[in-house]
Amino acid sequence: MKNKLTRHTTAPLLALMLMLVLLCPPRRAAAQERKMSVDIFSGANFAFRDISYNRQYDIHLSLTPGFKWNFGDHWQVAGQMYVDIIDQYNNPYYSQYYNHKGNIFYFGLLDVSKELKLGGLYCKASAGFFSESRYGVDLKLFLPVTSWFAFEAQGGLTGLFSTSNGWGFSPMQRFAGTIGGDIYLAGSNTQLRGVIGSYLYKDFGCEAEAIRHFRHSSVSLYANWNNKDAFDGGFRVVVMLPPYHRKQRMVNIRPASNFYLPYTIMGHEWTNRMYRTAPEENMRDGWFSRDLLDWGSHTMEPDFIITPKE
Repeated sequence: MKNKLTRHTTAPLLALMLMLVLLCPPRRAAAQERKMSVDIFSGANFAFRDISYNRQYDIHLSLTPGFKWNFGDHWQVAGQMYVDIIDQYNNPYYSQYYNHKGNIFYFGLLDVSKELKLGGLYCKASAGFFSESRYGVDLKLFLPVTSWFAFEAQGGLTGLFSTSNGWGFSPMQRFAGTIGGDIYLAGSNTQLRGVIGSYLYKDFGCEAEAIRHFRHSSVSLYANWNNKDAFDGGFRVVVMLPPYHRKQRMVNIRPASNFYLPYTIMGHEWTNRMYRTAPEENMRDGWFSRDLLDWGSHTMEPDFIITPKE
């Protein structure tokens, strides 16, 4: 790994910031206490690649237990762990699995986030530990211009962390971000997305994706260009998991909301990479809550019918 990991003072400062946010919720939180809820869930993470000479595919399969604590007004604390079932990647420098180095249980994500609307602009700010072994701060923006066209942007300042031998951190000075636009064709529930960006490993490039949304699933074809790895592409599939009718309680134990399967025809694992700031983040739901943003696939029938407990 190019970043040198040290016991850096940014980590305690970040932990202090998270504690202050948790201890100082928004002013209206007390009035919205009835809306507080905790979701405990688990899904599966499956990845495969065809680059080995001694077998057809390398497979990585893990369980992904996580939680979301919603405490009103679109404030949320979320976390996730990984539990390895099969790991044939056997590459300690593979970013997503950098932390474990042979451990069955390893840390994935823990952060606090806030969604809000400023006029016509939708914002989501996050701070904490993200996927891809990054920690730091992140800001996501979405600006609908019409019912069929919108701008999007994401930017974050992060450092690398590792728990493979105690806690190690690189300085929080790596910026990564993307900016682009989305077109939504309501008649066919098709979303066209294009972005350009500077990514996690000091590479820059662009992405183009066509997403077809179906009832409870989305399928996309994508192509990337990168200054370090030329062209690559493939497809992505997101399947929303049952049960689709759910009772909302103070504490909810359920399956993960979705299963995600990517397939890359060509490419390199170090290019066009960004991190996730939420454990169930996916291309179907986007970055924002359905009740806050009514655009794109959010205008379709909801995947989950949630009713309060009587």
